[in-house]
Amino acid sequence: MAHDITEENDEFVDWKGREVQEAKHKGIKSAAIVCVVEVLENLVFLSNATNFVSYFRSSMHYTSAEAANMVTNFMATSFLLTVVGGFISDSFFTRFKTFLLSGSIELLGLIMLTIQANNARLRPTTGNPPSQSQAALLYVGLYAMATGIGGIKSSLPAHGADQLAHSNKRLISSFFNWFFFSLCTGGLLSCTIMVWIEENKGWQWSFSISAAVLSLAIILFSSGYPIYRYRLPSGSPITRIFKVFFYAARNRKAQQPAAMNENELDSGSSYAKFRFLNKALTKDSISLNQVQETKTFLGLLPIFASTIMMNCCLAQLQTFSVHQGVVMNRKITRSFELPPPSLSIFPLVFMLLSIPVYEHLVLKLVKKKNSSTSPQKTSIFPPLKRIGLGLALASASMAVAAIVEVKRRNYSVNDHVKLSIFWLGFQFLLLGVSDMCTLGGMLEFFYSEAPESMRSMCTALAWCSTSMGYFISSILVSITNSVSRHAGNEWLGGSNLDENRLDLFYTVLCVLNFLNFLNYMYWAKRY
Repeated sequence: MAHDITEENDEFVDWKGREVQEAKHKGIKSAAIVCVVEVLENLVFLSNATNFVSYFRSSMHYTSAEAANMVTNFMATSFLLTVVGGFISDSFFTRFKTFLLSGSIELLGLIMLTIQANNARLRPTTGNPPSQSQAALLYVGLYAMATGIGGIKSSLPAHGADQLAHSNKRLISSFFNWFFFSLCTGGLLSCTIMVWIEENKGWQWSFSISAAVLSLAIILFSSGYPIYRYRLPSGSPITRIFKVFFYAARNRKAQQPAAMNENELDSGSSYAKFRFLNKALTKDSISLNQVQETKTFLGLLPIFASTIMMNCCLAQLQTFSVHQGVVMNRKITRSFELPPPSLSIFPLVFMLLSIPVYEHLVLKLVKKKNSSTSPQKTSIFPPLKRIGLGLALASASMAVAAIVEVKRRNYSVNDHVKLSIFWLGFQFLLLGVSDMCTLGGMLEFFYSEAPESMRSMCTALAWCSTSMGYFISSILVSITNSVSRHAGNEWLGGSNLDENRLDLFYTVLCVLNFLNFLNYMYWAKRY
């Protein structure tokens, strides 16, 4: 164990580029700073992302369809850019520097939106669309935020996990659980306090508070620089992967060098199906580590692809589910109505309660089950199983959503009564737990299984899956409308939900997610 720790520390340096000292650098304290920063960062991100639709409609005077597309594109771009942020973090800068650069870019975009929200001359007059200059300011601020978010979400979790001993699987798993807890805490604050501020004090206050909170997050993260340990970038992994493919294809007819040990090349079953890449080793400039790095990355892609469909369901929580909430009975008391975005409170509270309980139960099980084995190398609920459970719950949530929509529609059309908004809590709860299992499992899985030189980029695959889910959701809506229009009744075309067939669309998503779950089971068993 001591040898493992020494070997691991050799991969890292302190802030002055010197050798890491075990007593001074890394550890739970450094990782805890990252978790607190994630609370603040996600508070800023979600408080804006979930309510941009209202701002674009009420203040910038875009149509409902335009506002919805703008938010979907913003969210998808933010998550897609995590791959770019991860690439930069692994190739050119440390994760610490990537976070600071990305945080500064996001803050710049937020300041631009704050200035626009506080200056009436930079916003369109009532009843008029924004001018070209007003729209330009909005889009530059918006996508500066998206660029910063992409860099932060790819570098922050990887930097936090870097502070812990990689030989201690239990500790790494625990970190990602608490990181997700922090993410949910930020989400809970955004859909309660920030939603109240936006609806009662205005967007001027909301943007200003967001800028202040993000500034605090950057300062807090920077304060930990003396106790962090840093992994130096190792050059472009994409270039190395392309070189392996190029020389494997170029030398596909060449014989493998006799000196190569087949067991050394393919020590794990996950590498066996990529043996054609071994031909790249006939080129002297290609090392065994580069080939294994490429094989490991390729092995992660089927798992990544199998999680995309689940994120199509998450996209519905910010689009159609919010539309449902608007036309339902939102009254809690005579004077208070629940804002539809605040429905996220239910799954968030459940997740915040479940993570400490899960950690406590796992710790007890580890001690009980492994009295003769080191608990550090034990994982009671491996990430692949957690992801599988999340995908199964996604399909179930869409089935429940379809049933609730049928009930809401019948009440509205036949009885002319508004169904209580709390009926939507079932689909929000199931999807919330699904997201907890899937995203938390993906972050841990991609970080733990990634090559050392690609951990930021591979961790970003978890967020990239979310991005692809948003894009595919938009495509599915278009395809659904096109097919149903030719059949004579467009399912999602009108602004009146009572005339649409949202229940049938949810049913399609349920079936697609179930088929996707079977596909995931196939790849997970082969991994």
